[in-house]
Amino acid sequence: MGKHILRWSVMIAVVAVVAVLAWWAGRPDPVAVTVHTIARGTVETTVSNTRAGTVTACRRAKMSPSIGGQIAQLPIKEGDRVEQGQLLLELWNRDVAAELELAMRECAAARATARASCLTADEAQRDATRQQTLYTRQLVSEETRDQARTLARSRAAECEASNMSSQVREARVTVVQATLAKTRLLAPFDGVVADINGELNEYVTPSPPGIPTLPAVDLIDTSCFYVAAPIDEVDVSGVTVDLPARVTLDAFGKEHFAGKVRRIGDYVVDLEKQARTVDVEVELVDPAAGPRLLAGYSADVDIVLAVKQDVLRIPSEAILEGGRVYLFDAKAGRVSERQIKTGASNWQFTEVLDGLAAGDQVVTNPDADGLSDGADARQVTEAELL
Repeated sequence: MGKHILRWSVMIAVVAVVAVLAWWAGRPDPVAVTVHTIARGTVETTVSNTRAGTVTACRRAKMSPSIGGQIAQLPIKEGDRVEQGQLLLELWNRDVAAELELAMRECAAARATARASCLTADEAQRDATRQQTLYTRQLVSEETRDQARTLARSRAAECEASNMSSQVREARVTVVQATLAKTRLLAPFDGVVADINGELNEYVTPSPPGIPTLPAVDLIDTSCFYVAAPIDEVDVSGVTVDLPARVTLDAFGKEHFAGKVRRIGDYVVDLEKQARTVDVEVELVDPAAGPRLLAGYSADVDIVLAVKQDVLRIPSEAILEGGRVYLFDAKAGRVSERQIKTGASNWQFTEVLDGLAAGDQVVTNPDADGLSDGADARQVTEAELL
């Protein structure tokens, strides 16, 4: 009898061990989670662009001659730094230059003729004055006096006509100078030559109406840059000029550049299949940014609307829809779901008003496969998840 009981006891123990081993083997692996220890810090209320912004030079001139012609001078090359007023390009203009020389000589001749005519008029006026004095003394006849007066008026009219003719010649010089200026491109500001479309002896033509063509010279002022970025119409209501902002550029990774809002668009941009946005311009005020920037870089902006200091905060990526988070219990190797109340928020951190305490560990990859309330979990680093 005793042997029979012992045999059943051994069999039951074996079955129990097999069942435990089977359960253990079939148990799902713990979910790999990354965690963040909750602490106090600063939380900013920010708005960000909905699509990539663009670094833009404060001044940029895409220039072409206003008339067609053959390129005679091209003293610049791409990448050159030029000063305001420096010659960038000149078309063949010897005919206009000769016309200007002729007009200037004609103008000089007209001025000389006017001076001579006016000297004659002055002399005639003095003679008329003398004749009037002699007539008063009854030394000359009235006819002689009248002749002197008429001659003086005639000479004065000739002087006026000569002066007007001289002014016409001067205006002609101005017209030819304007025509000559059309054959030259001068730098409107200090800058860098970004692009040149044309070579010596090539023929360039101005753009026909409604048909844009490539500019002959593209000049960029590299002393000032701003970022033009689209902000959702819902968020832009809180944005005002001079608000601080941070700018990040794909070309510089996670590095931030200080900026401030310099302009807010006057209308809403409605693009097909895109959210309605307002273009906001953020000026880069970080001195270290200028020499490193290139017009056309893609950029993102975070405009700071408000700042809260020394508040309990968690990474925004840890929050699920409805204000839920997962807490990690390192001792139990398990996660639990917790409902929280939030305050100020941005893409990086969110203020916690209720539901958590400093030192709690919150899961920062709450979308991990298999993660649920009460699930087994193990802590890993971000590098291990990759």
